[in-house]
Amino acid sequence: MRKFGIIGHPLAHSFSPKWFAEKFKKEGLNDCRYTAYDLPDINQLPLLLHNLGEELAGLNVTIPYKESVMDFLAGIDKEAAEIGSVNVLKNLPEGWFGFNTDVYGFRQSIGPFLRTEHERALILGTGGSSKSIDYVLKSIGISTVFVSREAKSATNTISYHDLRPESVRHFKLIINTTPLGTWPEVDLLPPIPYEGIGENHLLYDLTYNPPQSKFLSEGAIRGAQTINGYNMLVMQAEKSWEIWNS
Repeated sequence: MRKFGIIGHPLAHSFSPKWFAEKFKKEGLNDCRYTAYDLPDINQLPLLLHNLGEELAGLNVTIPYKESVMDFLAGIDKEAAEIGSVNVLKNLPEGWFGFNTDVYGFRQSIGPFLRTEHERALILGTGGSSKSIDYVLKSIGISTVFVSREAKSATNTISYHDLRPESVRHFKLIINTTPLGTWPEVDLLPPIPYEGIGENHLLYDLTYNPPQSKFLSEGAIRGAQTINGYNMLVMQAEKSWEIWNS
């Protein structure tokens, strides 16, 4: 039996186990299983890996462990190391190695929607996922500014408190990388001045459960184009599968 799974906390919202179960059934992969391993503490990872043994071939990594998981690995793919974020683990003879498929998933999913006015982007949040988003946008010539609870000039980060409607009007691309609005806390949303959003804006939420987060709804009622993270999930999952089987 080949075992796969996802680690993070919490994981009740994750579609990954269902998606992989359907993939295995469709492709007749009766010797494969995919399980959600909810870890309240990343320091529980070594024990999990030990208990599951050699049958565990690969893991996905989600919030909040995409950065901290790197401390437990035998090696990290060059691009993932450059980004500073890992969301795929592969069990190799020399130990567990980390990769990043978020970059592939985001690049493929947002590409068809980008227009010339999307030359500047606000990235909401500064966790591991935000690093992948920043990496992709900069690679295609889009300038970025992070928004978080605290301003940090060294990392080009402003605070939510300092964000004004006129600033939001200036940034036609806004990406939410925070878990705010994820099921079951669907009424939460990043505290930005939504009155600055208009019909030329593109709002992208890495959240896909619910399909239309409060963040996206606030943009949609103001005429903005909105995208959730489901296609990114699917594309990065397919890339994960490719890595595990290469």
